This record gives sequence, structure tokens and C-alpha cells, in this order.
Amino acid sequence: MTSKPSDFIRDIIDADLASGKHTEVKTRFPPEPNGYLHIGHAKSICLNFGLAKQYGGQCNLRFDDTNPAKEDQEYVDSICADVRWLGFDYGSEALFASDYFETFYSIALKLIREGKAYVCSLNEEEIREYRGSLKEAGTASPHRSRTVDENLDLFARMRVGEFKDGAHVLRAKIDMGASNMKMRDPLLYRIRHQSHHRTGDTWCLYPMYDFAHPLEDALEGITHSICTLEFENNRPLYDWVVANSALPGKPEQTEFARLGLDYSVMSKRKLFQLVEQERVSGWDDPRMLTVSGMRRRGYRPEAIVRFCDLIGVSKNNSTVDMGKLEYVVRDDLNPIAPRVMAVLRPIKLVINNYEAGKSEALTVPFFPPDIGKPGEREVHFGRELYIESTDFEEEPSKGFRRMAPGRWIRLRYGYCVRCDEVIKNDDGEVVEVRCSYDDSTLGGTSPEGEKVWGIIHWVNAADSLPAEIRIYDRLFSAAAPDAGGNFLDYLNSDSLETLEAWVEPCLAGGDVGPQVQFERQGYFVPDSVDSRPDALVFNRIVGLKDSWSKKAVAEPSTPAEKPKSARSATRPKSRSKAEIRGAARYRDATLASRFIRYQDVGLSEGDADVLTGSLTWGDRLEALNAAGMPWDLAAKWLLNEHPREGDDPIEFASDVSEFLVVTTASGTLITTTSGSKLWGQLAREPGSAKALIKSQGLEQVSDDASIQPIIDKVIADNASKASAYRGGKDTLMGFFIGQVMRASKGKANAEKVKELLLAALA
Repeated sequence: MTSKPSDFIRDIIDADLASGKHTEVKTRFPPEPNGYLHIGHAKSICLNFGLAKQYGGQCNLRFDDTNPAKEDQEYVDSICADVRWLGFDYGSEALFASDYFETFYSIALKLIREGKAYVCSLNEEEIREYRGSLKEAGTASPHRSRTVDENLDLFARMRVGEFKDGAHVLRAKIDMGASNMKMRDPLLYRIRHQSHHRTGDTWCLYPMYDFAHPLEDALEGITHSICTLEFENNRPLYDWVVANSALPGKPEQTEFARLGLDYSVMSKRKLFQLVEQERVSGWDDPRMLTVSGMRRRGYRPEAIVRFCDLIGVSKNNSTVDMGKLEYVVRDDLNPIAPRVMAVLRPIKLVINNYEAGKSEALTVPFFPPDIGKPGEREVHFGRELYIESTDFEEEPSKGFRRMAPGRWIRLRYGYCVRCDEVIKNDDGEVVEVRCSYDDSTLGGTSPEGEKVWGIIHWVNAADSLPAEIRIYDRLFSAAAPDAGGNFLDYLNSDSLETLEAWVEPCLAGGDVGPQVQFERQGYFVPDSVDSRPDALVFNRIVGLKDSWSKKAVAEPSTPAEKPKSARSATRPKSRSKAEIRGAARYRDATLASRFIRYQDVGLSEGDADVLTGSLTWGDRLEALNAAGMPWDLAAKWLLNEHPREGDDPIEFASDVSEFLVVTTASGTLITTTSGSKLWGQLAREPGSAKALIKSQGLEQVSDDASIQPIIDKVIADNASKASAYRGGKDTLMGFFIGQVMRASKGKANAEKVKELLLAALA
């Protein structure tokens, strides 16, 4: 069961509702219509719309369309489609900053009349010069002393188009010596003789984002204006604009860390560059982490929303492992994607002793037994088939367990065959293998007295369909492509491979999928732009395993980074424990699944990482939870208290259920401190938890008569702190509780201690 999300933003909202500061929650997602949304925007969408849904409130989709030079209706349409596709409802229509242009202008006039804004005629470079630096205060503009009438006259003439772009700007009159440079008379309006995608040529005077944005929030009654950390320095200006607008709404800005994902870039400017330089096929290129690109790639909205919920929100910038997104996508597709067969790199297989022209219809399931979903299709088995070229080796390498001359191999759902002959082209490449089959092996039996080396998939040459397969991989080869230098230098030359393949005929009608699993290959989806019934094109969504975990271990952060010596160049890089745990999850699907599930039930990513480093950790955790211990408490005991042998917890030596009774039954038998001692003993040697409690004097002390004398002595020994507490220093309560618990050797009931302390210090 997924636990209710909890983070610092929700803590703020909970406090605001509890105090009566707000009676409802109203948020907004405010994109600028100057590009396509990417996965970072998806995180913001999920957060803002998710908060509104969780608290029974409302979230507006509102476009901050204040810069006509970069905005277009194309972006508006794509953003609306993306929000709807992700599953969020913004009502009958979106809102726009341009809806409020007349109101913004009226508020600007009010600021001028109150002496809080003025028209400045410095050019852009001069304004920057006058603003000063972090070490030096700014210099007032020579136009700061213009009269109210002069400013009103110039501002009115700016509106009607009398001046050229850049001739004048409207600035707030705040403080040119402010430590926060955002408050040094910031710009509120500038002249732009450019047609707007909604208002046409009605305006040539446009508000700055920092002026318009807080006003929009106030006009719409937004209660919690949530933005990313780069706007933290803008918050004083946001508050100044709201306070001086005289609008009834009083929104407050809260910042959270934006999404950083390795092997990607999130800058709109860089995404534009990729598109404009045709490094990708467009905004919806499946290698792009735009919402439209992920949609075309085959990611389902449920997976993206789950990923955004899983990573949560924090106050500190960090980078999320791309593998985490891919884990979630795999986990989402596994129960819903029908299994079919496709041969991506084909060579022909001919069964010499199979009757020419004969065809057998085999009924096979779409889903494996562990998925438990119904559905089946018919595949035809014939004399000529296609198999993967990688499933055959003429001279098998060590550990190769597939087809080779003289070996028996099972064809998935079909017969066992033995390779008898190899046909090569003029270049010496194998183009055909000729086999014999055993007609008694249909249904799972093996040839009598023979070893079967493995199972491989196939398609029937007579009715399989040709298809173009696009194998998409990460767009960049470096984990941090924009960490330094030119990010384009890190483009992955292998991010797209196009193959001519053969697929089962059931894929032609569009009745299967759209997402499917090509057995042993990965998850695929028909390309939404190029695929047609008579010309199939499939995009790989994600592979069945993470192929990047080993690559990432010794990857340099920049192209210029070189080994310090010849010895360091050849010496293998030692792997951290975190890398070893990640590699274990890569190899074991159970660990990978647990890693996601443990976070779903409320464990932190760090705890889930440690607890899925080996099956032993997870087995211990599962046993504790099955016995009745909540996930978070079980994880705490395992990670902090349970003895280990090397990096693994040792076997339970006693009845887990009895231990839980004495440690978690409302704290009546034993305290957490005493429980730690008990846990260690019971883990190493069998015994009765209750007997050990009694013999070692670990019983919890809960009666007033035993605790009160300890409290009286602690207060007497710390008289000055007691006076400070009574004088209003409430934070000292933690000190007193700690002193009493120490004096009782950890056996006192903490809740009873606090109750008696509150009475004694009143």
C-alpha cells in the first residue's frame, strides 16, 4: 500500500490549514509558452495538480505569456495536450497572463502615482552598470527623481507606441543599496513592438515576468505559489509586488529543488539547440525527455506520474539516476504489455526433415503465468523460420548456451532442433543454419538422451511481417553532459540504431498493445508518426535490463579528464558499495522490484538502496513486516540495531513475533533503548524475549512513583535551565527528557516522562 506523500511543502500546507490561515488550497502550473514541456515540468505538474487533488482544492493551468518574441500558439497547444495526457484536469480552459494586461497596466499606474515606480531612459548596458555588484551598492538612475506627472506622461506614451524598443523602461523604486540585487529598482515594463500570439498588435508595452507573475497569483487567489530554487532570490520582489498591488489575494512563494536527471539536459535553450541544429528529429524525438518525446517513445503517463511521486520534493538540488526512471517504466509495463516474438537481427533457420509446405498452428499465451492475465494468439510453425543471429555461434564461446553445430536447442513454444549445417555468404558471414527436428519434443519433452542447451525465440518465415525497429538509447554518453564545456560534445553516437526485423503477424491490426514486450528483447511500441499497417515501425521503450550500470562505474565527467599516470589508466577503478548494490539490482529482478516497492511504502531512497543490496537484507525486512512490524520501523531496526556479519544481517535466532510484542506493543513492556540491547542478543542466540527482559532488568518503567524522584533530581541539578524553560525557552524540554532518560538508563517510558516534566516545570 502506497503511503500518503509527506514533504516540507505539504507540512507548510498542513500548518496553514490547521492555523486557519487558509481554508482551501489553490495552486497553479505556470509555463511560459516558449517551448515544449520536459520531464522537469512533468514533476511540477504532478506536484501542483497532485497537491490540489490531495487537499480537495484547485490547480490552474496558466500561461505566463509576457514575452511575444519567443511565444507561439504551437507551444500553447502542445502544453495543454501534455497536461491532459498526464491525466490532470484544469477545467474547461487554460488561463493566460495576457488576460490581465489591462489590470497590470492599472497597477503600474498606481505605483507611479504613489512614487513607487518611475520611467528610466538608461539603455540595457547602462542599467546593468548602475546596478552595481554583489560587493558594491548600485547607483541611482539619473531619471529616478522624475516627477509623478513626468512618469505618467512617458508611460502613457510608451503604451501608444511613441517610442522605439529599448528607449524607456518602467522600474520599481525600491533600494539601489539592497544586498539582494533583485531589489535594486527592478524592471517592471519594457517596450516590444512585436505582435502577441493572443492580443495581436493591441500592446507594444509588455510586463516583465517578475511583475506579472505575482499579480496573476494574487488575482487568481492562489494560496501556495510553488516554484523551483532558482527563483528563491526573487521571493522578496514577489512579496513586494503583492504587498503594493492592493489586490485581496496574498499568495506566498515556496521553492523546491528542480529535477536533475543524469544523461540529460533540462535547459530549454539547450533543447532548442538540439532541435534547431537537427541533432534530433524534433521536439518529440523519442530520445528527448520532453513529454511529447516520452509519449512517442512509449512511456505511459502512469509511469511518469509514479516516477515524479517516487522522487518526491526537497529543498536541495540533486541528480536522479536515469536508471530509476527506467526501473519505473519497466515495472509499469511488465503487467500490461503482451508478450510476442520478434527477430531483430535475423538469420534463416531451415528444418531439413520438416515437411515442405506444412504449417502447424500453435496456441500460445500473451502473458506468462506469474502475470496471471488471460489472452492468447496463434503462431504458425513451418519449415523455414527466422532466429536471432546472436543466438548462433559457429564456434561457441565459453558460457554460450544457445545454438551451435551439433547442439540441441528448443524453439520457444515449439520443437527441439539440432544444427547440422551452416550456410555462409561470400564474405564468410553465416546467413542460414540447417537443422533437424525431433517431432516428439512438442510440449516440453527433450530428445531422448540429449542435452538441450537453451530456449530461443523465432518467427515463421512464411507469414511474419517486416518491420523497422528503432533501438533508442540515452541521448548523451556522459552522466553530466552540461557540467562543463560544450554539451554537444557528449552526444551519444549510438543513441539510435535502426534494424530491419521480422515480427509476428498479430501486430499488424493494432489490436495488440500498443506497448508490447518482444520476448528477450525489451518493450516496444509502434511509432505514432511513421508506423502504418503496411509499413510497421517500432520504437524500443526500454530494455529488459539496465545496460548502463557497468558503463557508469568508470566514466569520466568531462572529455578533457585524463588518467594521472599510466598505472592509474590500467588499474581497475574500485567500486563503491552503492555501485555494487546497483549492480546487484541490475542482475536480479527481485532486488530491482523491491527497490521500487520499498520506496512506495514510504522508505527513503537511501534505506531502500541498502536493503536491496542483497536478498538477505530484503528477506529480513519482509519477515519483520510479515510478523507485524511496520515497514519504517522494521527498516530502522535492521539498519541501526541488527548485528551483521560483514555487510549482511545475521540470521534471526529467536521468534520474531515475540520480539515484536515486547518492542512495539504500545511501549508497555520495553523502551526503544532497551529494545536495541535485546535485539542484539536475540539475533545472536536463541532465547525468550520476555525471559531476557526480566533477567536483565530491561522492563520499562511507567509508574509515577518511580519516575518522579528522578525528575525532581534532574530539575534540581539544572535549576538555571529550569528557570529559562519557565521563562519561555520551550526548546529545553528535549534537554530535560534526555537527562531523565539517561538517569533511568533508558528504561523510563518517554511519554510518561514528558507528561510529568510538563507538570513539574509549569
